[in-house]
Amino acid sequence: MNHVLKAIFICSLVSVLSCDTKTDKKGRFLLKGNNELKEGNTKGAISYYDEAITIDPAFKDAFFNRGMAWHRQLKYPEAIADYSQAIEIDNNYRDAHIQRTMAYLDFGENYKAVENARTLLAMDENDAQAHFILGLTLAALKEHDAAKEAFKKSLELDPENAELYINLATINYHLEEWEEGKRNLSKAKAINPEHSAIYNLLSLLHFEEADYVQALEQVEKAIALEKDDPFYYNNRGLYQLYLGNLEEGLKDINFSLKQNSSNLYALRNKGIYYYKKGEKEMAERLLKEVREKDPSMDLLDQYLEL
Repeated sequence: MNHVLKAIFICSLVSVLSCDTKTDKKGRFLLKGNNELKEGNTKGAISYYDEAITIDPAFKDAFFNRGMAWHRQLKYPEAIADYSQAIEIDNNYRDAHIQRTMAYLDFGENYKAVENARTLLAMDENDAQAHFILGLTLAALKEHDAAKEAFKKSLELDPENAELYINLATINYHLEEWEEGKRNLSKAKAINPEHSAIYNLLSLLHFEEADYVQALEQVEKAIALEKDDPFYYNNRGLYQLYLGNLEEGLKDINFSLKQNSSNLYALRNKGIYYYKKGEKEMAERLLKEVREKDPSMDLLDQYLEL
């Protein structure tokens, strides 16, 4: 009898040690993947997460982290698939829901993003971040009034968040609520005066009011805080065009296009440059190209009808 018990004990011990080794091993692969991801080596990170998933096909954190690595590589379908797998393993995995929503947005699947954001809210109606994310998804669909309400709800729950005031001011801009936008940016500045987006957005509001000098002054502040943002340079280029500094404006617009050749706003501004230079044929070609891709963009009709 003792020999039987001893044999059972040995078998049980082997089983426990085997189990522990398996858990430790997948954990080590996860940790190695995390370290690679932290160092910016997404390819190496993915290979370690692959190893962890091979050991445990229900390892939700490995799927989630691999999704983050795919996301950084701009491989949105792969990222969405991994976030979805993590959610299938644990439907209440909040971080996976958040990142999948953002991946849907980045991939242009805005309706799916809204649906996922509403799933987040169903998990916790008082989740300020969920309301914020819902606002982002609604803004992507240009449902600006609904986005405004989502951002306001988020602010009620998290009133010291500068990012929320900036996004609310962005909605004010689209709704042509210039003064309300400035008030929200003033609140954002009181919380975080070093946030470059505050000054870029202020510049856009001043431009809409035809105060091009003030628009230029504000975007200069944005560039001083974030020197490589192509959108800031593109905006500065536009203001220079309206102030009559055409070649300075073109220099900024070309810099922006060099960073992001598909920036339709920069292509539009280059069309405006050619119009102001008197090269109407080139201006019309560029402006029509932009209108085909985004017919709702401001200033297009104004110059195409001249």
